[in-house]
Amino acid sequence: MKAAVIYENGGPDVLRYEDVPDPECPDGHVLIDVEAISIEGGDLLARTGPPPSVPHIVGYLSAGAVVEVAAGVEDRAVGERVVTLNAAGSHASKRAVPAMSTWPIPEGLDPARAACIPVAFGTAEECLFTAGNLEAGQTALIHAGAGGVGMAAIQLAKQAGATVISTASSDEKLERLKELGLDHGINYASESFVERTRELTDGRGADVILDSVGGQNLVDSIGALAYRGTLVSVGLAGRAGSNVEARDLWAQNNALRGVFLGGVLMTEYPRAHAMIADLFARVADGGLRVEIDRTFPLAEAAAAHAYIESRQAFGRVVMTP
Repeated sequence: MKAAVIYENGGPDVLRYEDVPDPECPDGHVLIDVEAISIEGGDLLARTGPPPSVPHIVGYLSAGAVVEVAAGVEDRAVGERVVTLNAAGSHASKRAVPAMSTWPIPEGLDPARAACIPVAFGTAEECLFTAGNLEAGQTALIHAGAGGVGMAAIQLAKQAGATVISTASSDEKLERLKELGLDHGINYASESFVERTRELTDGRGADVILDSVGGQNLVDSIGALAYRGTLVSVGLAGRAGSNVEARDLWAQNNALRGVFLGGVLMTEYPRAHAMIADLFARVADGGLRVEIDRTFPLAEAAAAHAYIESRQAFGRVVMTP
């Protein structure tokens, strides 16, 4: 099969498009012919450390048709179209994954959009409502609103009855986000999101802040929290760690929570799997939108990764084998 593989850590140029052996399909697994691949933030981070073996196929999410069902699998069938989630292996034309790590694609939902749902929407749902306890009438500040998790979070927060504030790198992106439910946009390149959030909330701050950037952005976000607000850390898009001082949380009795969807799926599988299945249904019936910015062929995986890292994208970037 064809795959985009890495032999070493580095920039997008370390991705090589090569022939590799077809995957085996052990007990409890399904094998799919891949139709669409969603590039996730974790796929980019996979290039920052030495691969566990070489050649290594990176990637969390892909969608396609089941072509083989191994022993022990009773709820999947050959010909069924599914979305697959695993720690690696999505950047390929075939993929074998545990059947429990798949979701059927609802009728009428195309595989490219379907592939974009589990991580982005599942993470946003978990951050806002399980970790953040967001309620109707509260205010949510969503960092990096033009990214996958950001776009999902804006829609989910708005539909839950919250006032939604978001940051992005341009006024154009913020204007387009209004279609998804954004109430107030903050261009972080030209104004302080802390000061602007305080202004927009009459000095109170945001009840829940979703931060996928990390670094100083996470530290600064504490200053934008309301009394008993919750700051949810879910990513390191800025590629930098954070020196959060615990006492900065004390004055307003704030909370700092971390979310890792992979850990949720491993330790709370029934709830988490059902939660993501519900999100598939909401996208399929038009209640939630998946915005795809560009589609690349798998042979151009390096260019696709580079495009995401250039921060030009508005929405998701996907690949097709």
